[in-house]
Amino acid sequence: MTHQVRAVVARGKGAPVSLETIIVPDPGPGEALVKIEACGVCHTDLHYREGGINDDFPFLLGHEAAGVVESVGEGVTDVAPGDFVILNWRAVCGQCRACRRGESWYCFNTHNAKQKMTLLDGTELSPALGIGAFAEKTLVAAGQCTKVDPTASAAAAGLLGCGVMAGIGAAINTGNVGRGDSVAVIGCGGVGAAAIAGANLAGAAKVIAVDIDDRKLETAVKLGATHTVNSKNADAVEAIRELTGGHGADVVIEAVGRPETYKQAFYARDLAGTVVLVGVPTPEMKLELPLLDVFGRGGALKSSWYGDCLPSRDFPMLIDLYLQGRLDLDAFVTETIALDDVEKAFERMHGGDVLRSVVVL
Repeated sequence: MTHQVRAVVARGKGAPVSLETIIVPDPGPGEALVKIEACGVCHTDLHYREGGINDDFPFLLGHEAAGVVESVGEGVTDVAPGDFVILNWRAVCGQCRACRRGESWYCFNTHNAKQKMTLLDGTELSPALGIGAFAEKTLVAAGQCTKVDPTASAAAAGLLGCGVMAGIGAAINTGNVGRGDSVAVIGCGGVGAAAIAGANLAGAAKVIAVDIDDRKLETAVKLGATHTVNSKNADAVEAIRELTGGHGADVVIEAVGRPETYKQAFYARDLAGTVVLVGVPTPEMKLELPLLDVFGRGGALKSSWYGDCLPSRDFPMLIDLYLQGRLDLDAFVTETIALDDVEKAFERMHGGDVLRSVVVL
């Protein structure tokens, strides 16, 4: 059996997306069919549309989603029809060398659904990050579904599927922010704002938000920043040092993904401090640092993949904190939109007007 559903498709590099009817097959072994309730519009979706990921057009966009499992294939036991789930794009295999040594968040062999969703003419679609959730229904590997409390708002919960989890995890999992630490976050878009929320959740005593947009800095304060620095008007490194007794922050999280801001993060940390790179650079970017400085400053230089999260561990815990009022996921939802508004959402993203537009079905 197959399902005809509406979905947002990117047919060519830089071309506006279109709302089309696609074919979604019933789940096979190890797969799940999920009725999507909400999906955030992430910058990665725009990268796909612009051809910045690869050229495997047409793409079925959307990956930051929550919904209800409609049916499952043979051998699926972790989720069942009717479960409210958050989708994730790193379904761990349980067998690779990272999984075997108990570090599943580094899984080197993550998997997706084996069957393909298609256009009406049979053209195979490439689902964004193996999900493709700007659609009424999508087919994923069952391991990409994490069951959480169904009383959570789908619009808020789905954001853990990518950007918000990446930021919170950069602080809590990768940066190991602890009680009383000083933390600086460079770049306060969706991921950086989530890193601020994560640092606050972990008990950081001082959380310094750095950006060039005062609107983002205002939002950062609402999410737990204790200090703000507009780096158009002040030297970010000097400002962070001044706010930390001249030493630098214990943990500096770079959420932009550019060499210039990475250098700021490197020199804005305390001796033996930690730099976390969660902003995603482009392939042509190069970084130059004096090797003596890398040696002499000690500490750790880390990259954060998806917030080094383990969905089965982190998603239910963060949803519980959200329902307890201790983590304001609703603050990340700037607006809710319909499926045919995704192209307009990309325009608002360019203007820096939103943390997240969320498609609600």
